[in-house]
Order: sequence, then structure tokens, then C-alpha cells
Amino acid sequence: MDKLETKHVYYTMHFIISLASSIMFTTYAIYYIEELGLNPLQLILIGTAIELTIIIFESVTGVIADTYSRRLSIIIATFILGAAFLFEGSIPYFSHSSLAVGVLSTFALLLIAEFIRGIGETFLSGADQAWLTDEVGEEAVAKIFVRTNQLRLVASLIGIIISVALASIALNLPYLAGGALYILLGIFLCIYMKEKSFEKVEAAYEKPWKAMSSTLLSGVTFIKNKPLLVMLLVVTVFIGATSEGFDRLWEAHLLEAFTFPSIGSLDVVVWFGVIQFVGTLISIGAMEWYQRRFDVNQPKVIRYSLFYFTIGQVFFLIIFAVTPSFYLAIGCFWVLGIIGSITAPMYQAWLNQQLENKSRATVLSIMGQGNAVGQGLGGPFVGVIATRYYIRTALVLSAILLLPAVVLYGKVMKS
Repeated sequence: MDKLETKHVYYTMHFIISLASSIMFTTYAIYYIEELGLNPLQLILIGTAIELTIIIFESVTGVIADTYSRRLSIIIATFILGAAFLFEGSIPYFSHSSLAVGVLSTFALLLIAEFIRGIGETFLSGADQAWLTDEVGEEAVAKIFVRTNQLRLVASLIGIIISVALASIALNLPYLAGGALYILLGIFLCIYMKEKSFEKVEAAYEKPWKAMSSTLLSGVTFIKNKPLLVMLLVVTVFIGATSEGFDRLWEAHLLEAFTFPSIGSLDVVVWFGVIQFVGTLISIGAMEWYQRRFDVNQPKVIRYSLFYFTIGQVFFLIIFAVTPSFYLAIGCFWVLGIIGSITAPMYQAWLNQQLENKSRATVLSIMGQGNAVGQGLGGPFVGVIATRYYIRTALVLSAILLLPAVVLYGKVMKS
């Protein structure tokens, strides 16, 4: 498989993943709150469950990807995630049966589904980026990451429309559709995904524990010997703490703080679809303009972008939390989406450019663990604040948790 084909497989994989995610997560908060009856603390605890799973399994699955096969790890991930989402979408059927007793309450069933999902996420995390970087080379990944993010946004637009249509019929249907897409993606990857540049660790089968422990040690040592990677690991912890609060509570904040304007017969489900559709459309245009205006392969551009955009993220998140204006809140939400769509691929490219091939997936997984630690520690704290006081207060706290990342990015920019 040549580089062009590899790139197209990567584009297709992430297009389908984003399509499935958009279908499920556009209306998931309404599904959780109205169908499954979760409160703000339970919303956060669901996120904590998946993050704890990632903390436990991330390094293990990253080591497997570096020791045996990145391709195999990715394919395993798609099937596990598909099964988890199908199960999560089926919870209303279980909760109305005799299973919904004792520990098998609706909330417990959801925790089980998220635990399974967490395992799937760890098999995917790091392995996809490591596979692509090995196959096409480090010099080509930055533009591929940016283009992939644009395709993901396009997929999100399509997914939003599908999500609203399905949720208008039944709130659990988006999860069933998303799970089915992951299963189909797994079949597609089995057929079309190739792996030519990966070098399997010697004794991977004869002495598996020794081979995997050697890979893990190599990854940890590599991070310790590069101060920039240590700094990025710390940054991911604070980013994780902030993202968990915002990602889990922004819909609940809008539902609690505002009365949605009456425009025709638009209900809340459609409103959320419109908000995310317009925001995604704006982000696509902003990303295209930014990569045309700046050379996103340049480390200096990446460093400055991450620093200034992270400052903007803190500012607009606070405004989003405290403003009494519905339309200003939506505007801030759209700006936060633009910031995330630009910085995410830059961070991925910058990180991959610092890594060595043999431990790439392991190091990326350790970085993923850092993010999960931030979400696992920050999430419950923010959730308690949201439940005992106000969701506004919890969102402001989430913004404050991002300030150490601003300081660290500033140090890197100056150096």
C-alpha cells in the first residue's frame, strides 16, 4: 500500500468515527438526562468511569500496539467500541425488564457500557496516529492531521442531522446507529488496512511479558529524557481536567440557565442539533482559513498557536459560564469549538514529531493516560460543585484548571 492509499484509509477511518460520534453525542445529554434520568454528578461520574478505565488499561494497550501490531490494536478497538455503544443504546430495553434490579439499575448498566467503551478507546488511542506516522513519515503527518480534522467536522455536520432525526423518533436510536457504524468500520479495516512499516518486537510471541515490559520501559525512558514531553504530559493533565467539566456539562448548563427561544416548532433536541451544526460549519471555515494563512508544519507556529488559543479558551469558557445572554453563550460555544478544531491537530502533529518509531504508540498512550488522570481527578470535583452549587460555578472552575497549561505553554514559547 502506497502513501496515498494509507492516507485515504486514515481519512475514511476518522470520517466514520466522527460520523458515528456525532450521531451519538449530539443528543446524548438529552438521552442521559431525560431518558435515563441522570443528575449532574452522575453525568460526571459516567465520564470518570471511562477515564479510570483508560488510566488502568491505556499503557497496556499502547504496549500491545508497539509490540505486536498497530493495525490489530485499531481493529480490536472498533469492534469493542461498536459493542459498547450498541449495549448503551439498548439500556432502555434492559431497564424496563427484570434486569433493572439491585446493582443492575439503569445507572449501573450505563457504567458497564462505559467501562467496555473505555477499553475500546485505549486500544485505539495512540495506535492510529502511530500507524499513520510510520506509514507516511513524520514530515507528512501535520497536514494529514489538519485535513483529517476538517473531514471529521464535515462528518460531524452529517451526523448532527442524522442524530436529530433519530432522536426525534427515540432518544436511544443514535447510539444503536453509532454502534453499527463502528462494527462496519471494523470490517472495512480488516479488508483495506495494511501495515508495511511496523517492525514487530523480537520475542513478541516467545516471551510476551518480557517483550511488552521492554517496550513500556523504552517509552517511559524516552519521555523522562525529553523535558518537552514531560511538560506536554503535565499539560494534558490540566487539559483533561478542563475538558471533562465542559464536555459533560455544557448541555446541562444551557438547559438549566436559559429558556430556549421559541422559533416555530423547534424543540430542545432540534435546538442542540442547530447549535452544533452551525458551530461545526464555522469551525470548518476557520480551520481552512488558518492552515492557508499559516504554515502548520512549523514548530514555532504550533507553539504560538497553542499558547494564545489556550488563553482564549480560558476567557471564552468563563464568558460562556457567566453570561445571562443565551445568544452570547452560544457564540462563546462556537468560538470554543473553533479553538479546539485548530489546536487539536497541531498538538497531535507536534507530539508525534518528538517521538521515536519503536515506542510511539506507548508514549502516545501514556499521554492519553495523563489526559485521563486529569479528567478522572478533575471531573468528580467539578461534578460535586455543579450538583451542590451551580453548573455555572463548575464551568468557571473548569476554566481556572486550564491556567497552568497556559503558563507551561508560555514557558515553551519563550524558550
